[in-house]
Amino acid sequence: MPADRILHHFPLDPFSRQVRLALTEKKLGFDEQVERYWERPEGLAELNPSGLPPVLIEGQGPHRVMACEARAILEYLEEAHTGFPLMSRDLGERAEARRLQDWFDRKFHNEVNAYLLYEKMERRLLGLGAPDLAGIRRGREALRGHLAYLDGLLDAREWLAGRRMSLGDIAAAGHLSVIDYIGEAPWDQFKHVRTWYMKIKSRPCFRPLLADRMPGLPPSAHYHDLDF
Repeated sequence: MPADRILHHFPLDPFSRQVRLALTEKKLGFDEQVERYWERPEGLAELNPSGLPPVLIEGQGPHRVMACEARAILEYLEEAHTGFPLMSRDLGERAEARRLQDWFDRKFHNEVNAYLLYEKMERRLLGLGAPDLAGIRRGREALRGHLAYLDGLLDAREWLAGRRMSLGDIAAAGHLSVIDYIGEAPWDQFKHVRTWYMKIKSRPCFRPLLADRMPGLPPSAHYHDLDF
């Protein structure tokens, strides 16, 4: 039977991926509506004024909840579905997880995705021609800086925010998994990040992401490998 929730998303959108990971990690079934957001569909704009995924609709009638944008959806899921928490009870780790969410959704997105995903994926979707090599080089340089920072964190921690997996790891996985899909992650240069990614990539919540395919843009050769 259909789930009592539907997620409007785009498979290779890092923010949509965060929500898919959280829903599956929390063992919450959901139906999917793939949105080609660059075509500006009216239905999506009616749900979210920004015209962007993800949008989660849960329940029906007076109990219906609609949450837009990844951060709001993740916080809603954590408050509404407490059976499989994605935030530690430790206040310090909770604060660190939230900081890492902001790090990826703002700093990483602006410095890495804005170049690598734009040049290698979004330009193709928008029909803007070949990627700009200068933009790719700038994104790659920024990516190495971010991975070096994460490698330092993971040298002393089991998970990004501390002792257990958190929404900080979900945010990181949402963004880095798309970078991995397009073959731009230099995993061999950052052993601690690579070990962390192999660990989260092996979780059941990650399996649906490994099946994602975009016509005209196949994944990297190792994308589906759990031990790469």
